[in-house]
Amino acid sequence: MILKTFGWSIAITAIGLAFAAWQWGWEAFGVVLILSILEISLSFDNAVVNAGILKKMNAFWQKIFLTVGILIAVFGMRLVFPVVIVAISAKVGPIEAVQIAVDNPDRYESLVTDAHPAIAAFGGMFLLMIFLDFIFEDRDIKWLGWVERPLAKLGKVDMLSVCIALIVLLGTALTFATHAHTSTGYQDKSATVLLAGVGGLITYLVVGGLSSFFENRLEEQEEHEHEEEEKARAEGKQISAVGLAGKAAFFLFLYLEVLDASFSFDGVIGAFAITNQIFWMALGLGIGAMYVRSLTVYLVRQGTLDDYVYLEHGAHYAIGALAAILLITIEHSINEIITGLIGVVLIAASFWSSVRRNKALAAKQSGKDPDDDKSALRV
Repeated sequence: MILKTFGWSIAITAIGLAFAAWQWGWEAFGVVLILSILEISLSFDNAVVNAGILKKMNAFWQKIFLTVGILIAVFGMRLVFPVVIVAISAKVGPIEAVQIAVDNPDRYESLVTDAHPAIAAFGGMFLLMIFLDFIFEDRDIKWLGWVERPLAKLGKVDMLSVCIALIVLLGTALTFATHAHTSTGYQDKSATVLLAGVGGLITYLVVGGLSSFFENRLEEQEEHEHEEEEKARAEGKQISAVGLAGKAAFFLFLYLEVLDASFSFDGVIGAFAITNQIFWMALGLGIGAMYVRSLTVYLVRQGTLDDYVYLEHGAHYAIGALAAILLITIEHSINEIITGLIGVVLIAASFWSSVRRNKALAAKQSGKDPDDDKSALRV
């Protein structure tokens, strides 16, 4: 079952890593591997959300999402989007940006270095908003309860996430941005950082607004479908559970694409904290995107989405760490390996906590009370 579901992803991983080592050397191999792990880690909650919605569709629309959707995810967000970011930030055309990356890597590196303060500010604010909205939401399941409980209470204040993000952006512009690292030395990039940071904040709010719009349309459609089913039952008609089709499935598909785009931002933007090499980035994130598809299929087929309840927490803490790192790197350089490993460690810790929690719950249900498992329930 696992090999059948993840076979293509494993094959593409092997081919991609081998190509990176052959074409660019072992440094590229390591960076692509870290980017793949980071994307997989950050995309687990994406797969969970996708699976929860995808199972409502009929077989045709499931195939549409898992074929057309993966093309959009891999080639659109992971390949085209990084080029667009660099092109806009460096003020060159997309084709010229790609040509420079291929024919003149030294100049491309210089352009990326000069664009980095804007990229870091844009991405840092987008990631920070994802993290803040998560930690300020009151959730039934808490991983680090001593932190998450008081933050959930603070989250009742309207627009708190936006206010904190703007304060962080202002602080960044007045500190790191005044001595931003560029190809010609340290320069004052305060205005650039402020403008790019506001752009990242607006982008997050727009993407979130579109997601909410499609979600509301979905809820309205589900209410209508429920009313139709109740009416059919009252008339003695047979109900066929074949999954949503037509307009309902189309709105689900659009909703999933918006969700996938919003989830993709964290991986794409976060990748700039690890490397500025556009092709290493596209290859690593593309490998990770394949696992989103495989995870989605696996979760739909298994029918269990709640086995490891803290993974979503770990992913969002990793997003918060990447947001901080991006803002710091406006002035200071941070080793790429350290940046990548922070996310891996947080994900591994949340996974281990989930395993311990599951063992403790199983022991409690069976009448056992092992001391080693008690702490897993204390959140």
